[in-house]
Amino acid sequence: MLYLNTKQLTAIKPDWHQLVELIYKTITIMGDGEFDQPIKPYLRFGDKTNRIIAMPAFVGGSINMSGIKWIASFPKNLNKGMSRAQSVTILNDVETGQPKCIVNTALISEIRTAAVSGLILKKYLEEKSEKKKFSIGIIGFGQIGKAHLAMINQIMQDRILEIKLYDLKEIPWTVALSSMNNTVKICDSFDKLYENSDIIITTTVSEKRYISKKPKKGSLHLNVSLRDYLPSFKNFVDKMIVDNWEEVCRENTDIEQMYLNEGLIKEKTFNLVDIFYKNLMPSIAEDDVIMFNPMGMAVFDIAVGTYYYLTALEKNIGNLLDD
Repeated sequence: MLYLNTKQLTAIKPDWHQLVELIYKTITIMGDGEFDQPIKPYLRFGDKTNRIIAMPAFVGGSINMSGIKWIASFPKNLNKGMSRAQSVTILNDVETGQPKCIVNTALISEIRTAAVSGLILKKYLEEKSEKKKFSIGIIGFGQIGKAHLAMINQIMQDRILEIKLYDLKEIPWTVALSSMNNTVKICDSFDKLYENSDIIITTTVSEKRYISKKPKKGSLHLNVSLRDYLPSFKNFVDKMIVDNWEEVCRENTDIEQMYLNEGLIKEKTFNLVDIFYKNLMPSIAEDDVIMFNPMGMAVFDIAVGTYYYLTALEKNIGNLLDD
C-alpha cells in the first residue's frame, strides 16, 4: 500500500487543465451510471461548529477505483494556528477491496474543489466573447482560495483583467503574488471587491450570510463556501447550478435557505450531469447571472486521489507500507 503525505503530494505540481478534464471524465462516467455515491453522513460532537464527514464512492470506467474520504472541519483550528480541514483519503481495489493508497492530506479536497470550479469556469468562458477579459473577486484567502487563485492563473491566462482578493485577515502581498503574472489587487472591503466583478468566488468560513446586493449582469458566482449569500439573492439568479441537489439542500447551505425561504426547488436547478452529459441547460444569455453551489462530491475525491496515486507510482513518490 502506498502512503502519501502533504509534502509528497505537493511534489506533484497540479496541471489544472488535466484536473479539469478529469472532473469532466468523472461526470461522463456518472452519466453512464458506472458509479455509486451514498449520501454522506456528518459526525458531530462537542462544539457543534465542528464536523467530520464520511465521503465514500465508487467510480467506474477508466478510473475504476473505490474508496472513502474522511474529512474533519474544525473552524476554530485557525485560532490555534492549525488548518481548518484535516483529511485522509483511502483508495480500495475494486476487485478485492484491498487498500491501495492512503493520502493523508487535505490537499485532495483543495485540488478537487478548485478543479470542479474550473470546469464551470471553462463552460462560462465558452459562452463569452473570446476577446473579453474578466474582473475576478476571491472572498476568503485560505487554502481553498489559494487553490482557486492558482487554477485561475492557469485556466484563464490572458483573459484576466484583474484579480481582487479580500479576507477578514490581512493578506500578505508575498502570498498573493507568489504565483501570479497578472494584476492582483488586495481590497480592504467586501464592497470594493464585489463592485464590477464578473466572477465572484466565495471560499470563506463565514458565520453569517452577507451577500444580498444585486450582482453585475452576466456575472458568475462560484459559491464554494455555501453560506455567504442571503436567500433573497436567488431572485437575481438566472441559471442555478448545483453539483447534487440531495447533498447540497441541507446543512444550512444557501441552497437550503433559498429552498425554505424563497421557494427554490430542484426542478429549477441544473446539476453537473444535466449540463455536461445530458446537455439539458439552455444557452446562457449575455446578461444571465449564473450561480454554482457545490457541496462536494466523493466521486471527484476518488477520481483526483486516483490521479495522484498513479502519478506518484510513476514518479516513485511516497512510502510503500507493508500489510
